[in-house]
Amino acid sequence: MKHKVLFGPAGSPIKYKGAAYKAPKFISEEGLDSYEYQSPYGVRIGEKAATTLKEESEKHDILISMHAPYYINLCAKEDSKLDKSIGHLIAAARAGEWMGAYRLVFHPGAYLNRKPEKAMEISKNTVNRLFEELEAKGIEEFTFAPETTGKRTQLGNVKEVVELCATFDHFEPTIDFAHVHARGRGFLNKKEDYNCIFSTIEDNLDIDILHCHFTTIEYGRGGEVKHHVLAESDEYGPNIEDLLANLIDNGWKANIICETPQRDLDALKMKEIYESMI
Repeated sequence: MKHKVLFGPAGSPIKYKGAAYKAPKFISEEGLDSYEYQSPYGVRIGEKAATTLKEESEKHDILISMHAPYYINLCAKEDSKLDKSIGHLIAAARAGEWMGAYRLVFHPGAYLNRKPEKAMEISKNTVNRLFEELEAKGIEEFTFAPETTGKRTQLGNVKEVVELCATFDHFEPTIDFAHVHARGRGFLNKKEDYNCIFSTIEDNLDIDILHCHFTTIEYGRGGEVKHHVLAESDEYGPNIEDLLANLIDNGWKANIICETPQRDLDALKMKEIYESMI
């Protein structure tokens, strides 16, 4: 690893016109380090394309993660929706195994007007079912990465994500700092504000590299409203410099996936800022 902190886009670069599974060469030539392949509306990549993505990423030294479909809710009220959620995660795990994805990012779900403790209990039962089905299908190479969520009605604050990851093997967190900021109604305003996130992780998990999402974000009373470009961080926050300073000071290894509308271009700006700080 050239640096301790890696940077890459969520989805294909803005000016890239080719197939998503062939994007690593373009991303590498831009000077970036990683790539989060997107499957928000269903896993549609086949084994051949996914294998090509793995080969291209290894050839060009790009770290691959995958974002699973949005339709997942580990604590859905209807059995049919739980079954579909498990199906989406199995499909992601299978494709992730083909493409060599080191993390399978997903949104854990929503409380649906229930106590968070009850939603967590149901979620853990769903994950146990998921593991049983993965074993039955012979899928073994996977690491699910539940993401901190941006709305206060959703399962997925920092403590909940860490609890899920502490409960199960093959689970590592995705810390979406913009979501944490929005859910906390402007929580991350200086370098020290990140300390409670990192201490919660350190106290409960042993991870080699922290998978992260970052964007400038607009929020309201309920949390996340809209992603903005990095240049608007003074207006909306959070500021990438604060996060990078904390990562550097504490020696964290991290992979920061940029989710601004200018995904690869802002990822390059983040990397330039990071390199100016180390």
